[in-house]
Amino acid sequence: MDHMIFQVGTALLLVTAASLLAGKLKFSIIPFLIVLGMLVGPHAPVIGLFDLTFVESQSIISFLGRMGVLFLLFYIGLEFSVSKLIKSGRNIVFGGTVYVVLNFLLAMVYGFLVHFPLYETLIVAGMMSVSSTAIVAKVLVDLRRTGNSETELILGMILFDDLFLAVFLSVMSGLLLGGATSVGGVLLSVGISMGYMLVFFIIARVGPPLLNKLLNITSSEIFIIVVFSLLFFIAGFSETLHVAEAIGALLFGLALSETEHSKRIEHLVVPFRDFFGAIFFFSFGLSIDPLTLGDAAWMAIGAVLLTVVSNMVAGWMAGRQAGLTYKASTNIGLTIMARGEFTIIVANLGISAGLMPLLKPFSALYVLVLAIVGPLLAKESKSVYGGLNRIFKWSSTKEKANIENK
Repeated sequence: MDHMIFQVGTALLLVTAASLLAGKLKFSIIPFLIVLGMLVGPHAPVIGLFDLTFVESQSIISFLGRMGVLFLLFYIGLEFSVSKLIKSGRNIVFGGTVYVVLNFLLAMVYGFLVHFPLYETLIVAGMMSVSSTAIVAKVLVDLRRTGNSETELILGMILFDDLFLAVFLSVMSGLLLGGATSVGGVLLSVGISMGYMLVFFIIARVGPPLLNKLLNITSSEIFIIVVFSLLFFIAGFSETLHVAEAIGALLFGLALSETEHSKRIEHLVVPFRDFFGAIFFFSFGLSIDPLTLGDAAWMAIGAVLLTVVSNMVAGWMAGRQAGLTYKASTNIGLTIMARGEFTIIVANLGISAGLMPLLKPFSALYVLVLAIVGPLLAKESKSVYGGLNRIFKWSSTKEKANIENK
């Protein structure tokens, strides 16, 4: 145990160094932490007392990373009100549908073009159709865009995307693992997921008076114990209903977003969000062996380019249909571009079912590139929009007056 704690402490020092470097260079810390995780791990050396393989402590680091995802999504949920999301319901359904369908169909075509068999093609299409909820949340927080006009639509599209993921995983589990899921079982699973989400929307609409009384706790110590206990319980319970634990955290945040205690909770959550969120991205990098990436390089790069194009088109379509400016619509496409934890979940389903071994390095490289490129493009969205605007001549006098600074 002493060695394990020392390893975790060493990992935290490395995370600190990478974060300081990112801050000095004024970049998002996400790509720095992912690359750092790749540089160490099982293939790294042991230097004296410093075991950079992190083999003994990897399970603890991974668990701390999962906590980071929960805090990230919980915070994002607190930033929004369900009433605003409901008002944007039609735009969310349209944007989410365009996003999922466009990415899925283009990925299917790409899978056949690179001569993947049917099941492998379906898995690749699923991988390329789901954004990283954790990275999207981190980007919105890092770039201080939680109050932007397009962010409510981004959040809604992410929720829609996760509903698609639940359906996709249910169907593919039945196809690949054999007889585990009937048509009725799939419909039941999807119905439970939708009903579970609906419960939290109802609580957020009619429950604030009761929640205000329950959370009227003077002691900050007891207050944070109550809130965090409920957060982890709800996240864990969500998984038993086949709803991602991260979505459970997001829904809980949404349920508390319209209470009079929301700002107090946000203030308490921020340090945990930043600390454990950093560990998540380091842990993700730790799971990638860079020596396995070469075999799938050209296919992964092709998939990355296709994802960039399809996400930009989907962002423009969703944003413009919602009445947003081209700049805000460009922000949508760039923000939802990152791929991460959910893509890996889809890939692992195919790997566990004995599909092509190439899926593992393909998924790792695809996720790595977009986990780095996505946040960087989102950070430089103003420059990206400026370049595209010179080509497409979007700006009118009216739109120039409405262009946001962020």
